[in-house]
Amino acid sequence: MKFDHPIILRLRAVLLAIAFLVLVGLLIRPIESPAWQRVRTGQPELNLDAMEGALGQGVIVGMLGGFRSIMADFLWIQTNSVWENRERAKLNSMIRLVTSIDPRPEFFWINGARMIAYDVPNWRIEEEGGYQEVSERRQHEINLEQAEQAFILIQRALEFHPDSARLYLEIGQIYMIRLDDPAKAAPWFLRASQQPDAPYFAARIYAQLLRRLDKQAEAYDFLKGLFSRLPDDDPYARKGIILERIRELEEVLDVAPSGTFRP
Repeated sequence: MKFDHPIILRLRAVLLAIAFLVLVGLLIRPIESPAWQRVRTGQPELNLDAMEGALGQGVIVGMLGGFRSIMADFLWIQTNSVWENRERAKLNSMIRLVTSIDPRPEFFWINGARMIAYDVPNWRIEEEGGYQEVSERRQHEINLEQAEQAFILIQRALEFHPDSARLYLEIGQIYMIRLDDPAKAAPWFLRASQQPDAPYFAARIYAQLLRRLDKQAEAYDFLKGLFSRLPDDDPYARKGIILERIRELEEVLDVAPSGTFRP
């Protein structure tokens, strides 16, 4: 195992920070305990809602300072435990808490949205009797409710990462995979393809969705423009595949030989 791997280095930093905090706690406990007892007599019990309220005002985030990343990583581990135990209400709170403490990693936002949009609907349907017993209408209602919660989370993420293609893709994929709604999925794949860090496949999926929506002429025009914009020396651009699809559409649209696309 390589001990200079980024994951190992991050884990080492987390463990060192925890050890430091434990040591400090042990050293100050003789002083802290009497004072804290006096304070607690006049204060209400701390809870997650209170912490989230403070986070909304930036109080705890400011107190954490450079420990934000470490604390968020630690809480994400707790979030995974909550997810494994299928604690739905607590899962939502933990995802909000982690992303409030450190909104910088897209990982928290995206994986939190996937838990909400894909896993929780399965849990709810199983709780109501399973896919054989729950009607398709009810299944769609549950999927839609959870998707809306995931969309709210990703929209918050876009406030911090407005140019992230991955976040736009996530919304598009939820519409396409979980809700089977290509009409609503297509615009999000288009927006993803327009971002600076967009993967090449985002534009290709958008064109395929146009074809699925029977917008053949629109897909044809889009693919021609896409082919012209893509680099010739990058194999991931898949220009050969795009040209094949252009030719397919020319047959579908019955384009005259004189009007075919000439790259």
